[in-house]
Formats: sequence, C-alpha cells, structure tokens
Amino acid sequence: MNSCENHKPIIQMTADGSHTLFHPVLNESYHSTYGAIRESQHVFIEAGFRRIAFEVDRINILEVGFGTGLNTLLTQIEAETIGKTVEYTSIEAYPIGEEYWSQLNYPRILCSVDYTRIFENIHFAEWGQLREISRFFLLQKVHAKLEDYIPRPGYYDLVYFDAFSPDVQPELWTFEIFRKLCNSMKTGGILTTYSVKGDVTRALKAAGFRVEKIPGPPRKRQITRATKARLPMEED
Repeated sequence: MNSCENHKPIIQMTADGSHTLFHPVLNESYHSTYGAIRESQHVFIEAGFRRIAFEVDRINILEVGFGTGLNTLLTQIEAETIGKTVEYTSIEAYPIGEEYWSQLNYPRILCSVDYTRIFENIHFAEWGQLREISRFFLLQKVHAKLEDYIPRPGYYDLVYFDAFSPDVQPELWTFEIFRKLCNSMKTGGILTTYSVKGDVTRALKAAGFRVEKIPGPPRKRQITRATKARLPMEED
C-alpha cells in the first residue's frame, strides 16, 4: 500500500492564522507553517496567475496537487475579481475526506460567507467532470497519479506545481514529469513552484523551460518561476 493512502491528516494553525494539514506518514505539511494562505497567494497567484492573466483571453490552468483546495479557491476569487474565464484542472492522487477539509478556515480568514459555499462546491464537485463553480470559473478534478496522467498537449497557460517536496516525493520532480508538463503548455506558459532545489531547476531547464528564481513569501528567500521556451520543432 502506498504510504500516502489511509493516512489521517492533522489540522495545524499557521503563522497567518490560516490552517494547513500535516501528513503524519510523510512528516510534511500541505502548506507553509509560516502562513498557508500567504504562501499560496505569493507562489501561485502573484507569481503565476497575475503574471499571465491579462495576456490571454481565457486562462487554462493545470494544478499538480489539489490537496486542501486552497489554490483552487484563491484562483476562483481572482477569476471573479477580474471577470475572466478560468478553466482549472487539478490532479490529486489521494483526496482528503470531508471530515478534514470541512474544518479548514480559509473562507473565514478570507472574510466572506460566500467563500464557504464556493469552497464546498469545489470539494463536492465530481471527480473527472468539468463543472461550473461560478460565472468565470470551471473546474475539473482528476483523481490520478501524475505519473499516469497525460494532460492535453499545448493547452495550458499556467501550471501550479504544488506536490509534496522533492525530499519526500522525488518521483514527481523529474525531467520526465516536467517534460510532460512542458508539452501540455502553450509557448510562453508559466509554471510556478515553491522549490528552488538545484535538481529541480536543472530538470526544468532540461525539459524546455527558462527558469528564474524570484523572491519568496515570508521565511522563504526564493521560489521558482519557469517559462516554456519556444522549442525548435514549434512553428508560428
């Protein structure tokens, strides 16, 4: 049995007052203990979504690691704020149960009763089905291992890479995985992730990305933003 299966996550409070979950088998939290919302907002919304949102008419996003649903919720809020349609695909091999996600305090911390309904709709959305969560936000959750999943080629403008760290899930931070993701993206598309490990940046570059290290959220000096470079076989 995989070590990720049948674990019982533990709810933790982080430094910005928002919750995260702690995985007792992997000995790792789903989000930064220095601020779950603050980290996700910085790594995925500010460094990714806001960087590309006004460059395309419709934003296609692929998320690696649905987890608590926090990145999904924050992106839905951004989509409604700017009034631009987002189609959001999120991959998760081991979904958490309602008994855990229903206790997370993200809607309350974000100060809107409406977000409670949205957060519930995100989690209750059927796996494998494209569902309209709100006027500008479409969600498809994919219950699969990333290693087994073949995303639509040349489709995504933005990838949120939010797997557990390379130390505990090294099989997800490889050239083969990043090449597959690169092939799923449009030229100029962006991938953001919290890791700046040398092995990670080398694998991204080998897979066809231009890599930059940019300032990180509190207590993390840098994060990675990678842009899909034009490949020799691509044509205008």
